[in-house]
Amino acid sequence: MPIKKSALKALRQNKTKALRNLRVKRNIKDLVKQSTKLIEAKEKSAAEKVKAAVKSIDKAIQNKVLKKNTGARKKSRLMKKLNKLGQ
Repeated sequence: MPIKKSALKALRQNKTKALRNLRVKRNIKDLVKQSTKLIEAKEKSAAEKVKAAVKSIDKAIQNKVLKKNTGARKKSRLMKKLNKLGQ
């Protein structure tokens, strides 16, 4: 355990931020899974779910929860699946 006051505060902040980042990543993962299932089932509502997933990925990149290339890769793979459905 940290001894100094500033180290204790840093530890508290790290725990809070880690929890928040984990929640955001979990949400993205769930949205991607849900949209993939809808795409595989050839549902019409898949496009809306993909749009929501892309929006949350963009927000995570903006808040530096995800790296830029990781977000781009996730979006690209998702859009590739959605475009296959359209053909």
